[in-house]
Amino acid sequence: MRGLLLALGIACGSALAAQAGDVPLAERRSGYEQMTPELRRMQDDDSANPGMLWVLDGEAFWRRPEGSAQRSCADCHGDAAQSMNGVAARYPMLDKGLGRPVELEERINFCRVRQQGAPALAAESKELLSLTAYVARQSNDSPIPVSEDPDPLAAIRSGEEIFERRQGQLNLSCANCHDTNSGGKLGGATIPQGHPNGYPLYRLEWQSLGSLQRRLRNCFAGMRAEPYPSGSPELAKLALYLAWRARGLRVEAPAVRP
Repeated sequence: MRGLLLALGIACGSALAAQAGDVPLAERRSGYEQMTPELRRMQDDDSANPGMLWVLDGEAFWRRPEGSAQRSCADCHGDAAQSMNGVAARYPMLDKGLGRPVELEERINFCRVRQQGAPALAAESKELLSLTAYVARQSNDSPIPVSEDPDPLAAIRSGEEIFERRQGQLNLSCANCHDTNSGGKLGGATIPQGHPNGYPLYRLEWQSLGSLQRRLRNCFAGMRAEPYPSGSPELAKLALYLAWRARGLRVEAPAVRP
C-alpha cells in the first residue's frame, strides 16, 4: 500500500505546482477505450461480463412484490426495457423538492419506502446494486445528456470544487490525476479520465460489482484524505459534477474495469 501511495505521489506530484487543466470536451473518452482488448471483450460479451450476474438478479428483484404494499417495481413501471430506457443517463439529478442532487440508488430507495412500504436497502448491498445495475442496463448506449436547466448549476459547481480541491496527506486533487495526468501510468495501469458512465461496474480489483460512491471513497483513501461518508451530500454533488463532465459519453453499465 505504501509503495502504491508513493507511486501516486510521483505520478501526480508534477501537477501540484500548476493548475490542473481540464480535458477538452471533444477529447473526453470512456475508460473502456483505455482497457486491454481482453477486458473490452469481457465487457462486451454478456456471457463473460461478471456484472451481468447482478443484472439478472436485478430483473428478479424488479418483479418481486415488496413491503406492506406488496407491490413490485414492475407494478408501477411495467416493462423496464421501455420505462427505464434512458433514465440512468439522467442521474444524478437535482431533486427540486429536496434541493440537492439524488443518485439512482437513492431514487430506488425512495420508491421502496414511499411506494412499496419497504425498508431502504443498504449501500453496496447485493439487492441495491442488482436493481441499480438492472435499471442502468436499460440505458446502455444512451448519451449522458447536456442539460440546459440552470437549477443544478450551484450543485455542479460545488462538485467541481471538490474535484479540484487538494486533500489529504498527499495534497492531491481528483483533477491532478484524472485531468492533468490522465493517460499516464500509475502502478503499471493507465490513469483514466475518471468518467462515471459505466457504474455500477465490476472491478477485477474488487472481484465484485460496486457503486460510484464506493470508488470515490476508495480514491479519497488513496489520497490519504478522510473519505466522505457513504450517502453524503458531498459525494452526490461530486457525482453530479462527474456526470456533467462526462456529458455526451454513452452509458455502458455494467462496465468492467481493472
